[in-house]
Amino acid sequence: MSIKSSNLGYPRIGENREWKKALEAFWAGTLEESNFLQQMEQIRLHHLQKQKEKGIDYIPVGDFTCYDHMLDTAVMFGLVPKRFPYEGGVVPLQTYFAMARGSQEAIACEMTKWFNTNYHYIVPEIGDRTPTLTENKPLLAYREAKEKLGIKGKPVIVGPYTFIKLSKGYVPAQLPALILQLVPLYQQILRELEQEGVEWVQLDEPILVSSLSKEEMETVSYIYKQLHEAAPHLNIMLQTYFDSVEFYPDVINLPVQGIGLDFVHGIGQNLRYLTTCGFPEDKVLGIGVVDGRNIWRSHLPHKWKLLRTITSAVPEDRVWLQPSSSLLHVPVSINQETQLDPLVKEALAFADEKLDEIQVLLNGFRSGENATIEEFTRSQTALSNLAQSPERNRLKVHESVANLGHQHAERQSPFVQRRKKQQQEKKLPLLPTTTIGSFPQTLEVRQARQKWRKGEWTTEFYEEFIQEQIEKWIKIQEEIGLDVFVHGEFERTDMVEFFGEKLAGFTFTKNGWVQSYGSRCVKPPIIYADVEFLEPMTVKESEFAQSLTTKPVKGMITGPVTILNWSFVRDDISRKQVAYQIALALRHEVEALEAAGIQMIQVDEPALREGMPLKKSAWENYLNWAVKAFRLTTSSVQDNTQIHTHMCYCEFHDFIDSIRDLDADVISIETSRSHGELVSSFHEHAYEKEIGLGVYDIHSSRIPSVEEIVSMIERGLQVLEPAQFWINPDCGLKTRGKEETIASLRNMVTATLIVRDRLTSAQP
Repeated sequence: MSIKSSNLGYPRIGENREWKKALEAFWAGTLEESNFLQQMEQIRLHHLQKQKEKGIDYIPVGDFTCYDHMLDTAVMFGLVPKRFPYEGGVVPLQTYFAMARGSQEAIACEMTKWFNTNYHYIVPEIGDRTPTLTENKPLLAYREAKEKLGIKGKPVIVGPYTFIKLSKGYVPAQLPALILQLVPLYQQILRELEQEGVEWVQLDEPILVSSLSKEEMETVSYIYKQLHEAAPHLNIMLQTYFDSVEFYPDVINLPVQGIGLDFVHGIGQNLRYLTTCGFPEDKVLGIGVVDGRNIWRSHLPHKWKLLRTITSAVPEDRVWLQPSSSLLHVPVSINQETQLDPLVKEALAFADEKLDEIQVLLNGFRSGENATIEEFTRSQTALSNLAQSPERNRLKVHESVANLGHQHAERQSPFVQRRKKQQQEKKLPLLPTTTIGSFPQTLEVRQARQKWRKGEWTTEFYEEFIQEQIEKWIKIQEEIGLDVFVHGEFERTDMVEFFGEKLAGFTFTKNGWVQSYGSRCVKPPIIYADVEFLEPMTVKESEFAQSLTTKPVKGMITGPVTILNWSFVRDDISRKQVAYQIALALRHEVEALEAAGIQMIQVDEPALREGMPLKKSAWENYLNWAVKAFRLTTSSVQDNTQIHTHMCYCEFHDFIDSIRDLDADVISIETSRSHGELVSSFHEHAYEKEIGLGVYDIHSSRIPSVEEIVSMIERGLQVLEPAQFWINPDCGLKTRGKEETIASLRNMVTATLIVRDRLTSAQP
């Protein structure tokens, strides 16, 4: 057996986002369920056929989904929360999507980030129902690929321990019983795959790269012993990714036939483990050699040298070459990028190109290194040309980052003193109401932007249109009765892309879409060079909005760490250095807003938590520079300028010191789907600054009732002082419809007035 190639997962969305369009047509009622399922099948088979044509030996099947792979696993086990209608058996599509998106009758399941990526998964809820195998999804995926394409695929399944650890609804003491419930279901899946004649199955266990305890690793060993005994003749590839494994000797001795390791993001430790501890002679090593999370071309000569080092320890006939993770996290193909600067385009590789790189490296082993010289030289030249470009060698930017020790990164006065000045000047009521920033981006707004970009509208005409939208929504906010306004961000396509378009060092693709959650796709900017401020970016719209009202209007900026984490970032310097470059550029924008009279400035950092390393030992270093980047952006303003920030849900008890260290005057946190969990953490951890806990979920189209929001506010007041509590939705309203937005905000304000009246009447 010679060296083989493998893939871990392929992007779902399609070259032209066909997947997204089919989903949204089905949800809108313009595509019947049978036609929807037919389109899903066509997209799925097309993806498999592409991988077959590229010569991939082990093609993943079952990685495709109609929404999310963790949700698929949950419904495969019948884990449908009791608030959704379900009578057993195969979970209906309507119930499946209700779990993901919510319905008028039931709140959606919680959604959070998949490890430290920008992909969101639906969090399974365990406890409402006893797990049962409703259908063997991996088996169905295998049969489909074999019967319709002649592909004997490699079924992909979320591993049992990763699935359990990423689920909610149980306490640690219930874990042994839960394992005893779930392991037999995994055993049944594997037995049926073995009986079908499946050669290899991929069990994804990325949880093994996180900071596990020895006891947890022993639990993993127990689980895999049970799985092996159930299907002893089925080959299991235990796949890890995103970092190095924690317990290498234990992992490589698990009763599986293959181990997949990340030699991109976990290269240092994984390579040390491999060279010092060795690798079992009876196992296959999956070498994650091509970066599955970033879009840069591989430096193939360097990759070749790495592979030669690894194959000196593990024979070639027991090696698979593969991406470091699923290619879910990168765009599909570079082919449609006709407008990119050739300097940048030549240095990029999307999913299809990464599979090509795997095959080039494979060819080096099968046909000899001479067969790869042309491709090796091309990759090296492309990356070298970019490294030597003027855009990556801006002396002023390099000097500013080098001199950060002289940059002021603290506010003039401590929070207590600032708060008094701000209260005296702004005179806000108890429980001030506001929104997070964006208002609905209607079809009219999107079409206007396209007409302007295509040159059909002049800049002057387009700016007049934007002002009309701002004026309309300022009036709506007045009518609703909000206390602090926003201008609505109608001029912005995306909260990161907008700033990237106005800063030096960024470039953009035409079709570089990736899935964020559900049908929500984003087109991350590419930070390819040194970042530098050019001119004010948000002042015009903020200043105009403020001129229309006596209520305060927040200036809205995306923070440096979120811009970093939601972009594809150059990999020739550290992420810390890039974050500091962005922070110093944004600092100019904050100062320009303040100079224009905007005295509330929100610097959003929803991605601050998600960028944290998977290993706790690396948290402190990351948080130190991430917090410093935020403070570099915000610290130069006067005391009476109120700095706000917004964050997505985070494990508050793990993060509270860093949230304090940001030194923002007001922070809002996305908590509606997990409100009770965050509120309970305040019982253990006091927080003295002002804070808004999201009181309703904007990811669902359902309109929250007044009573529901009153209950949410009152739960927050159990642990927060009224004077520090702000009332807001849990995130921006860009993706919502106009009428549902207005109705929801009216209910939010009404609920706030009810609680505010109770509080004031209770005062002596």
